[in-house]
Order: sequence, then C-alpha cells, then structure tokens
Amino acid sequence: MEARAYLKYARISPRKVQIVLDLIRNQPTDKAIAILKHTPKAASEPLEKLLKSAIANAENNHNMDPNNLYISECYVGPGPILKRIRPRAQGRAFRVLKRTSHVTMVVKEKE
Repeated sequence: MEARAYLKYARISPRKVQIVLDLIRNQPTDKAIAILKHTPKAASEPLEKLLKSAIANAENNHNMDPNNLYISECYVGPGPILKRIRPRAQGRAFRVLKRTSHVTMVVKEKE
C-alpha cells in the first residue's frame, strides 16, 4: 500500500529540487521533515509541504499509521519553461529560461 502526492508547476529548476530529494529518499518521514526544516535550499520549503500532504493522504485515504511511514520514491521532472527576455547592451535581447518542475513523492508503510 502506498500514498502519493504531486507538486506541479513549481517555479524552481528541477536540478535544484533533485539535490534536496537525494537527501530525503528512503528516509522515515519524521527524519525527512527534520532534514527539510534544516536544509538552507529554496526547494526544501515546498518539498516539506508536499511531504506533509503525502503523509495526510496516507493517513486519511489509506488508513496507514503516520508514525510508520517512509519515503519509498521521490522524483522530479521538468515542467513547461517560461521564456523571458533580458535587455542587453547595444539594443540586444538575451533569452532567460525560467524553469518549472513537477515533483512526485510516494510514501509507504514499513513492513
């Protein structure tokens, strides 16, 4: 039995999210929340919110024990890219790519 939570269109680059996801993969949920609270990365705040959502889904939809959960899988994929223009010298324009992410988190109960 597993519970999932999704974060779509997060305005942060998937590369930056991946660094934080690698820290919490296969960790118990209480330890993962502690890691996310004390990690000084921009991605840790939305990921903490996503993890709490996955725990709530497990508790309410699947009647799992929230104290016995761990993060079985978590991954990030690229979302749509917002293309913006930055003015440069001599009337030129440079393209700025504002990347978005789709994050998936799955929690399972320990056997």
